[in-house]
Amino acid sequence: MRASRTAPTGVERRFGDDELIVTKTDPRGVITYANEVFLRVSALTEAEIVGQPHNIIRHPGMPRGVFDLLWETLRSGSEMFAYVVNLAADGAHYWVLAHVTPSVDAHGKLLGYHSNRRVPEPAAVAAVRRLYDELLAVEARHSRPADAVKASRAALAAQLAAAGQTYEEFVWSLTPEGAAA
Repeated sequence: MRASRTAPTGVERRFGDDELIVTKTDPRGVITYANEVFLRVSALTEAEIVGQPHNIIRHPGMPRGVFDLLWETLRSGSEMFAYVVNLAADGAHYWVLAHVTPSVDAHGKLLGYHSNRRVPEPAAVAAVRRLYDELLAVEARHSRPADAVKASRAALAAQLAAAGQTYEEFVWSLTPEGAAA
């Protein structure tokens, strides 16, 4: 399963503050459902996206280390909130505040994942972009993807430790509710 080969255009796409992007995947991350907002923002049709790996919308400006943290958190059975930049099929990008949760049956068996995404605050995107640019620079110093992920995770952990925060605390500190606390 490979990420999109679409080249980013630098054009930013937005969606409404009152809209949610919703997708569901199977346990391997293959999309089983996408709502109309997702289809519109990603410039994909339902036929093009259902059955495809979710990383089809991975933007090259999204650090691998953050995705590694996301998957580690999900595999542990926990939910995660994360700032993510995605790549639409036409090369536009869009920022989201994602809430990803494991979906389980009545016996606790993993059925897949459910993700709701909302529009992030512009100030939050600016702060996240600075952090992600630093992580991408760390990743770029490594030719092997596994080494890049490991170095990115270490750099992220160091940044968060210096701030006395977990990633989730960092995420919420950038929301209007968290900034007021």
